[in-house]
Amino acid sequence: MRTLALAALLLLTALPARADDAAACRDGIATIKAELAKSPPEPVAKTLRKELRIAERELGEKEYDECLDAVRDARKALAR
Repeated sequence: MRTLALAALLLLTALPARADDAAACRDGIATIKAELAKSPPEPVAKTLRKELRIAERELGEKEYDECLDAVRDARKALAR
């Protein structure tokens, strides 16, 4: 009984974090699209398109941590 209560508590505390990650993922995708609309140099655009494709796929699969990794990689490409 105690184990079940602990498992339920852990699940409930993880839900807001996943919602935050989902929102950050969607925001990151919007940022990548906005940067692509600015017509960056081709090497940067190529990386942004790749990371956008990955981020959108991971959002669809609800793998928000992997989506956020793709968004971070896109931001690194912009910093170069």
